[in-house]
Formats: sequence, C-alpha cells, structure tokens
Amino acid sequence: MSSSSAVSLPGDPPGGRRAIAVWGIGVSVYFVAVIFRTSLGVAGLDAADRFHVGASALSTFSILQLLVYAGMQIPVGLLVDGLGTKKVLTIGVLLFTAGQLGFAFSSSYGMALASRALLGCGDAMTFISVLRLGTRWFPARRGPLVAQLAGLAGMAGNLVSTLVIARLLHGVGWTTAFAGSALAGVVVLVLLLLFLKDHPDGHEPEPFPHQGAAYVRRQIAASWREPGTRLGLWVHFTTQFPAMVFLLLWGLPFLVEAQGLSRATAGELLTLVVLSNMVVGLIYGQVVARHHTARLPLALGTVTATAAVWAAALAYPAEHDPMWLLIVLCVVLGACGPASMIGFDFARPANPPERQGTASGITNMGGFVASMTTLLAIGVLLDATGDNYRVAFAAVFVLQAVGLSQIFRLRKQAARRERERLVASRVETVHVPA
Repeated sequence: MSSSSAVSLPGDPPGGRRAIAVWGIGVSVYFVAVIFRTSLGVAGLDAADRFHVGASALSTFSILQLLVYAGMQIPVGLLVDGLGTKKVLTIGVLLFTAGQLGFAFSSSYGMALASRALLGCGDAMTFISVLRLGTRWFPARRGPLVAQLAGLAGMAGNLVSTLVIARLLHGVGWTTAFAGSALAGVVVLVLLLLFLKDHPDGHEPEPFPHQGAAYVRRQIAASWREPGTRLGLWVHFTTQFPAMVFLLLWGLPFLVEAQGLSRATAGELLTLVVLSNMVVGLIYGQVVARHHTARLPLALGTVTATAAVWAAALAYPAEHDPMWLLIVLCVVLGACGPASMIGFDFARPANPPERQGTASGITNMGGFVASMTTLLAIGVLLDATGDNYRVAFAAVFVLQAVGLSQIFRLRKQAARRERERLVASRVETVHVPA
C-alpha cells in the first residue's frame, strides 16, 4: 500500500499510478476537445473567405458552438451520474470528432454551421466527465489539485491550436488541416475504449436513482435561490468572456486587420494569452486556497485591469497600437480564465453536496452566455461600421458593466448566507456525539 492510500479516509479511492494513467486518458480526451473547440480562433479569416460570409455570419459559428455547450451543462451532469464516465466520454469523442471532420469537408456555410454545433455538443460532455473521473480515482484531498491540472490540460489544448492548427492551415490548407487534426479524436477514442474504467475495483458508486423532471426542477430552483450560486454565475459572466471572445474568434482578425500584424506575429500573441492563463491560474489557485477572502478582490481586480487595458488599446491615438501595449493586453487577458474559476468558489460553499453539480452547471453558463452575446455584438458592429474594431470591441465594456452591477448587488447577500452556513455546520459538528 502506498503512503498516500495509507492516510486516505475510509472509502476513499486509493489514487496511485493506475489512477494517474486512467485519469490521464480522460484528460487527453478533454485536451483534444479544446483543440477542436478553439481551432476556429486561428481560422476565422480563412472561414470568411471559404464560405463567403461577413463578420456577423462568422460570429455565428462560435455563438452556436457556445450555445450548445452552455445548454448541455446540466443535462451532461445527469448523464454522467446515470450512464458513467466512460459511456459519456465515448459519446462526446464520437460527436466532436465527427464535427471536426465535417467542418473539414464543409463546402457550404450551413454544413459548416451544423458541424460546429455537433462539435460543441461533444465538447460539452468532456470537462464534467473528467472532473467526475478524478473524484472516482483519487482521494478527496487531491480533488482541488486534480481539477486544477485538468484545467491546465485544457489550456495546453488551446496552445496546440494556436501553434499547430494555424501552421497547418498556412501549410497544407483547410481540408487537410482540419481532417488531419480529427485523427487525434480517433486516437483518444481507441485509448478510451481499451483502457479507461469508471472507477477502481472495490469502489463502485451507489446506483443512481431514477429521478423525473420534477426532481431536476427542484434541484435547479434550490441552487438558484442561493445568492452564492447567483454571485458565482455573475463572477463567471463578467470575468471569462473577454479572453474567450479574443481566443475563440475575434483576436486574430483584430490583430491582423486592425493592427496590421502578420499572422505569425498574431499567433504568437494569442499564444501569450494562453501561457499567461496557465501561469496566472496557478497563482490564483494558491492565493484563493490560502486566503478565502481574496476571491472577490481578485475577480474585481481582473475585471478592472481588463477594462483599463482594453480602453487603452482602443483609445490609442495612432492607427496601430504599439507592440508593448498589445503584449500587456494579451497578458491581462490571460487572467480572465483563472478569474472566472473563482465563480465556482462562491457557488460551492453555498450548496450541499447533492446540489454541487447543478450549481456548477448554473455557474458555468455565465461566461458562455456573455461570450455568445459579445461574439454576436462584435460581428454585428463590424458589419455596421465597415470593420471598425474600435467601436466593435467597445461591446466588452457594456457586458462588464452589467456583470459588475450584479456582483455588487449580490456580494453582501452571498457573504451573509455563507457565514450562516458556516456557523450552522460548526454547531452541527459540536453536537455530534463522540
């Protein structure tokens, strides 16, 4: 028996090398899903030329993909509970690989749109499944680290997209680049079918009870009534979308068309956003783990810094921003993803264990709704203003203002409710008989 398992709580999974290997297969599925999800971010200009569409129609690709992803969050949680991780991940791989392959051979805008929707549906099944896989294979005390590493794997997938897919598009063309990348889905599918297991032997979960629509409605309503859940949603809403919009679609066109950079240089700046995200994520995770009260200051500080640097970039008097300002912009955007994860740190203590999945699903929808709204707004404004990126990207400030108003409205309610739950839990602990 390993030392880690020796100190595990009764009933805890043992962890160890087998757990790392099995969990690693699940993470590889999420890694590939993120590559496929973000591949459009480096192909926006190519897609506009291939399908002969304007900015509004181009933004619809990402909007539809995010709409499907956000709408699937709560249903996927129920599927994982009912079917198990392996089955849900298998369905997800089949869907997002088919979507990527369909996108490669799409000859019309409608076919390409359907392919991205299919991809979004498969992608939505990966992250929740990977988180559940971690709880089945590792002791509970390892949960925060396992979740953090899964998030970093996703950012690594984004990095591959900006470095590899962009070069493939330039080198071998649209169809070969996307069809070739789809082979990664086939590889992880084979690994998944051969080696992934839902849980270690002797740690089978309790059978999931069949619950009807009334149960689902009660879960959602009870989670929403908690101010911590709503605060988590608005923190996620306000922090995530500036970087998501930049990486998913509009960053490359902004840097190339509005700033006059080469595609290679623009790709390097997109890579900088991803690298900054990975570094800041580790820092934010450590700070919040040690100082619980730092949650809101970190979130608000990130929103403030993002708004300030966007204002500087859009209001710069010259036609093109200086490189140092674009670098600062990309570094600050890298903090948006880690800041959005703080939303879950408000929702988690506000809900009992049986509602954690529902509360996380509600929170996770916030940033994706904001991203969809901003993607559409930028596309419409670009078409309406003749590709004036300064006006179009001003939509960022509108969404931030909406989110901040809700954060300030809910913060005291959430803090008071969290203190009440903490006091109640301490009282219960004191009265538990020895």
